[in-house]
Amino acid sequence: MTITEKIFAAHCGRKKVSPGELVNAKVDLILANDITAPIAISEFRKIGAKDVFDKNRVAFIPDHFAPQKDIKAAEQCRMLKDFSKEYNLGLYFEVGRMGIEHALLPEQGLVVPGDLVIGADSHTCTYGALGAFSTGVGSTDVAAAMATGECWFKVPESLKFIYFGKLNKWVGGKDLILHTIGDIGVDGALYMAMEFAGETIRKLPVHGRLTMCNMAIEAGGKSGIIVPDRITKSYVKNRAKRPPVYYKSDAKAHYAGVREYDCSGIPLTVSCPHLPSNTRPAAELADITIDQVVIGSCTNGRLEDLREAAMVIKGRKVNPNVRLIVIPATQQIYRQAMKEKLLDIFVEAEAAVSTPTCGPCLGGHMGILAKGERALATTNRNFVGRMGHPESEVYLSNPAVAAASAVLGRIGTPEELGF
Repeated sequence: MTITEKIFAAHCGRKKVSPGELVNAKVDLILANDITAPIAISEFRKIGAKDVFDKNRVAFIPDHFAPQKDIKAAEQCRMLKDFSKEYNLGLYFEVGRMGIEHALLPEQGLVVPGDLVIGADSHTCTYGALGAFSTGVGSTDVAAAMATGECWFKVPESLKFIYFGKLNKWVGGKDLILHTIGDIGVDGALYMAMEFAGETIRKLPVHGRLTMCNMAIEAGGKSGIIVPDRITKSYVKNRAKRPPVYYKSDAKAHYAGVREYDCSGIPLTVSCPHLPSNTRPAAELADITIDQVVIGSCTNGRLEDLREAAMVIKGRKVNPNVRLIVIPATQQIYRQAMKEKLLDIFVEAEAAVSTPTCGPCLGGHMGILAKGERALATTNRNFVGRMGHPESEVYLSNPAVAAASAVLGRIGTPEELGF
């Protein structure tokens, strides 16, 4: 079996499962945010549930329109707070303690290897980076799971992606996943588990793995997953709130397909409007001027991402025609960035630094685009109107390219600044 099939078998109480089977599986963690939790709360009440299955396995994180941007957002966030209080939930994260959900939960050790996690947010697939099966579901599935501790699934087929060769300078997890999506398309892994493997992945730090698994959904994937190794074990060692279980794929496991990539040939990569699969080398886009750069999100708002961006922008100024918005993904990341004086570097460069929030990524707040404006962002989607006006444009890149572009006033690379 693949690692994905083994996790399902364990959570169904069976020795074996096969792709295509419909199964009922126990879940280790359920999460929802201020957009999706209110629907789940409403459905939970409709089905007459008396209590949640486990007060310490349901996480409510207001991060999309929080800190509350308007009255409607405030009402939504209030629903999470009131429900969490009513049912004494142990994993409610108020503003000031919260972070972007998919950065916060791994950081806090609330997702561990071997888990089966569902979330009412499509980027729940992020946690596969730790060797867990995690996927986005609808709010009604979350409501039922909150009551029963279980959810139904069709066991997905697995696609294996093998990466080998040395990464070029500044190339990281974001470039690998953008290159992959550009290769297979936005439906190339439809309802499949994307298993990332190979020597390059084994050397990739956890933050790069989280970025890759985060964007599995942009290829249509049901999940992204990486077999745990020493890097995974080191990451979870002092943070795991529960004992991890380490699974690996069998040598003779069946895959729906296998693709291999020589990473020495993968350049700094940018997704152009209006699909993540519309990829081109960053070096070919020097004629694209920009109005806004966003560094943050559940894809690239981690400490290592901020360090990378700060390294590029240190001692320089943001181009006068550009606004740069930097959003640390959690309070812990914010504090450490402050301690390392990364925030000083951004503010001295004339960037705006925000409290943790999803903010502009989904066209929420803190950086909405006007008609005709163009943004380069370290976020995960660039659909029509994703960050604001339907006639605006969003390009996607890694943090180093984003920082260099903020200085240049157009899409560019760190090499152009002398790196």
